[in-house]
Amino acid sequence: MPLSGLNHYLVGGAVRDQLLAIPVKDRDYVVVGSTPKDMEQRGFISVGDDFPVYLHPETKQEYALARTERKSGRGYHGFTVDASPGVTLEEDLQRRDLTINAMAIDETNGEVIDPWGGQRDLDHRILRHVSPAFAEDPLRVLRVARFMARFAHLGFTVHPETIVLMQALVDDNELSELPAERIWQEIKKSLNEETPSAFFWTLRECGALKQLLPEIDAYFGVPQTRQWHPEVDTGVHAMLAIDNAKNLRNDVAYAVMVHDLGKGITPAHVLPSHRGHESAGVPLVRAVSQRLKVPKSYQQLAELVCWLHLKCHTIEELRAKTVHKLFQDLDGYRRPERVEQFIQACQADATGRWGDKFQDYPQADTVRRYFRAARAVDIKPLIEAGYEGKNLGRHIRQKRIRAIELSQTKH
Repeated sequence: MPLSGLNHYLVGGAVRDQLLAIPVKDRDYVVVGSTPKDMEQRGFISVGDDFPVYLHPETKQEYALARTERKSGRGYHGFTVDASPGVTLEEDLQRRDLTINAMAIDETNGEVIDPWGGQRDLDHRILRHVSPAFAEDPLRVLRVARFMARFAHLGFTVHPETIVLMQALVDDNELSELPAERIWQEIKKSLNEETPSAFFWTLRECGALKQLLPEIDAYFGVPQTRQWHPEVDTGVHAMLAIDNAKNLRNDVAYAVMVHDLGKGITPAHVLPSHRGHESAGVPLVRAVSQRLKVPKSYQQLAELVCWLHLKCHTIEELRAKTVHKLFQDLDGYRRPERVEQFIQACQADATGRWGDKFQDYPQADTVRRYFRAARAVDIKPLIEAGYEGKNLGRHIRQKRIRAIELSQTKH
């Protein structure tokens, strides 16, 4: 058996989640006192590039050799790794970011090994760094924020001393060393956590939001018309909307995250009005998307939601021609799934406001009804009648507009 005589321990998130009595997704193990040669002889499959990580030949779970990490340069990759057989379990746990992630379980007897007070901090709902070495890795600023997004609903807070270390990383400009792909991955993961807004609030508390996402940071303190936004502050509205999108697809949640960027650059003399913020925000959405290297499909949807979301909110006031153009702008006739994604993003935006009267969004079903009517138009008779090219397109457009008009009059 691969594990016979192998000194191994369940570690990290699996231990934390088990102690929190929440479902364990991934089970990772640390192996103490072993070598790469021994692991390979046992049939483990090497998958680590920067340090020795292996997959169990049967379960495919990860087993990593115990290691220490020493800062040797700036940024995320500036570390020297020691994974020699003499590295102890306690030393391996000490290199981890937070105490709640620095525990292990000996599965042979169920003993919890907790040299850094992780169980205490779980009980007190605290995210606390294991050691001052926390400040050697700028990625940990984003990881702490993501853990807040995951656990804020359970009452977790970040320890003040950990916030100080995060602020030091921001002040030293260490975050500039992070690859855009890693920043995006942490943002992407946070958008589907239990309280995505906690990710942004935490980054803002330590100053990282202004450095990493200045366009999002610019939301805060910008007023909106109280009649339509009782929460007034654009930043508060953005956080409410982001939380509304947590169960949606990542591309939809991202579109919600950036849909109001134009409000962050509204001239002060016209506030709290934000007329034209939709078109003003599109270049900002494009810039953020390209800087973070988000997938092209995410960027395209986000730009459309930014540009067109007010048309969804006012759908019942629009003429049939304008509704048809909306579907064309969304490329909905070729990509009907995009219309549904657009609706979901607009609903998360519209209901991201204080007050019960804003929680219903009948516009969603109205858009769906109009789109079903337009898509139901049978174009085959037009083709059989000999229409082609621009002439065919004009007749299809007329029939779809008429179908939308009929749908409007029936309600």
